[in-house]
Amino acid sequence: MSQIPRTQLRSPRLARRLGASAALSVLAVFATACSDAESVAPVAAGERVSMSDQWIKAADSGMSAAFGELANAGDEPVTLVAAASPASERVEIHEVVPDSTGAKTMRPKAGGIVIPARGAVTLKPGGEHLMFMGLTQPLRTGTETSITLTFSDGSSTVVTAQVRDFAGGNENYEPESAAHGG
Repeated sequence: MSQIPRTQLRSPRLARRLGASAALSVLAVFATACSDAESVAPVAAGERVSMSDQWIKAADSGMSAAFGELANAGDEPVTLVAAASPASERVEIHEVVPDSTGAKTMRPKAGGIVIPARGAVTLKPGGEHLMFMGLTQPLRTGTETSITLTFSDGSSTVVTAQVRDFAGGNENYEPESAAHGG
């Protein structure tokens, strides 16, 4: 780097050039820092999704179901692909659809549940829900149990749901042979 003669350092034009050059250098460093911050990995689905008003139908044995509202705070859709709970051998994602006669039929939901960006999905009796298969213990009214929700990006979150009395939606059950081991 060549040295600038002392007489030129006092020049207003040169001072402006040096000042502008310094300002551009600072802006370039700032822009690089910002672009590095933006290249950070996206927030995992398990950190963007919350569940509210969650509850589980009381049952002594066999099957039960969990309901509530799944909300996605992120800018991209999120897919719930699995769930688990210590209260049952397995938890499946289910939907209720009308069959050819119009009767409601409950079945595993292929592909999981998509929660829209900045949106919500309600898990409810007679609709999409989490089906507890092979209860490991009775689910008594007023108790709570945990549910681990797993998303398509591999992340998960754990929620706690209260057990409540509920008579049920009187749906028929249509197991999917691959999902139910036979």
